[in-house]
Amino acid sequence: MSHDPLSPRPVDRALDPDFRYGQSTEPNYSGAVSFLRRIYAHDLSGFDVAVWGVPFDTSTSNRPGARFGPRALREASTILDGDPVFPFGVDIFERLAVADSGDAVFDYGYPTEAPDAIEAQAAARLSAGVHLVTLGGDHFVTYPVLKALTKKIGGPVALVQFDAHQDTWDDEDGRIDHGTFVTRLVKEGIIIPEKSIQIGIRTHAPADYGIRIIDGFEAAELGPEGIANEIVYRTGGAPAYLTFDIDALDPAYAPGTGTPVCGGFSTREALSILRGLRELDLKGFDVVEVSPPYDHANVTALAGATLAHYYFGLLASRKAAGYSIVP
Repeated sequence: MSHDPLSPRPVDRALDPDFRYGQSTEPNYSGAVSFLRRIYAHDLSGFDVAVWGVPFDTSTSNRPGARFGPRALREASTILDGDPVFPFGVDIFERLAVADSGDAVFDYGYPTEAPDAIEAQAAARLSAGVHLVTLGGDHFVTYPVLKALTKKIGGPVALVQFDAHQDTWDDEDGRIDHGTFVTRLVKEGIIIPEKSIQIGIRTHAPADYGIRIIDGFEAAELGPEGIANEIVYRTGGAPAYLTFDIDALDPAYAPGTGTPVCGGFSTREALSILRGLRELDLKGFDVVEVSPPYDHANVTALAGATLAHYYFGLLASRKAAGYSIVP
């Protein structure tokens, strides 16, 4: 029996205004490149989750290139479309309506104006009543996104930070630096330090602000299950925001980043930890510091996209269990 090459088949579902649920069913190597083949949408009414990119790397202290991260993460994510998500065992997009809402826009010639622009555009998306997932960009972008989120929910959050660095350096009168964003979050009351935790730290910084630190050696001793239990215990039921700096992974698994540090997680270990965080009251997520110019065979971008894919699995599990996922 021959197949008619002109017979109707769903293609470019990212551009189909009626596409909300399910997989795209088109070949992974064709069609418009949106994150996980979700529809591109500016009108976010009727969606559970909005993904967007923040192509900002002006605050990078070492190797630049994370401005290309959102594009690389989208491209890598297309290979993940079409199958039930392991280990959740379901088509998460039958449970979640997810839109790709494009990228933040700002003038690179005025970098000091970028934080306010990012915050305003994050707030506009959150006002539509969606759960926001952010593709960075360098780690400074977490600061304006969290400012918008905490204004929306009316209070601070527990920060769950996967990272090789604490990012608690002095902001020196508001300098824009990806190594100072946690300092800003603490000083401005955006996070709850006594309920926050940093996982995978492999460098020293001048302050910890009372945040629980699981360094690389303790992480190896605890293992994924032990780390997940520590995160659940530390956050204590508070609203939680997950930020994943891709340099939390060892450079063997994520070479495409600006400040790689040896001794980090394998991709499998990181995914195993995420799988154990279903109990968290999740309010938002970002994956940052993917720098494609230093990547090889898209392994870093694929790792970042898979982490976000697992996060969608957590949201789908919580929604199926009757929890609201809208901040």
